[in-house]
Amino acid sequence: MTLPPWAIATPERRAHIERVAALLDEWARAMGVSDAERARWVRAAWLHDALRDEPRSDELAHGPRAAARAAHDGERDRGVLDAVRYHTVGYVHWDDVGRMLYLADFLEPGRQREPADRAALAARVPRERDAVLKEVASRRIEWVIRSGRQLMPATVGFWNSLASH
Repeated sequence: MTLPPWAIATPERRAHIERVAALLDEWARAMGVSDAERARWVRAAWLHDALRDEPRSDELAHGPRAAARAAHDGERDRGVLDAVRYHTVGYVHWDDVGRMLYLADFLEPGRQREPADRAALAARVPRERDAVLKEVASRRIEWVIRSGRQLMPATVGFWNSLASH
């Protein structure tokens, strides 16, 4: 799989997407998921930031726009589309593909902030996915709060579902 023909991605963004896809592939193999499930994870990776560098893009709208475009082009897997649509905010109704994309987007090895800490979290994912997911969601939510932004209702629902387990 590769970026769809409609993607608008700088070389730097493409490199990020490639690292997310590679990390998801690595985790899928380590976790022994089926080839079909691994393909879903990788497909979501290639779609998640496909429109992030579009001139009118913003941090929250690029996922929904990419999901809509992918659906228009024939993607029918609701889990893949929801993973792409909500990858920046979280979503209570995600299946594994959404949860894994959320993790990989945050933990991919090209991120500049706290690379050793992120690598340690990424290494734990195959054995402790749910614990790492809660840690990553907490960090992302703390960042939103520190930024003075509002928490999206989808984020609140996602966090509440994680906190209740």
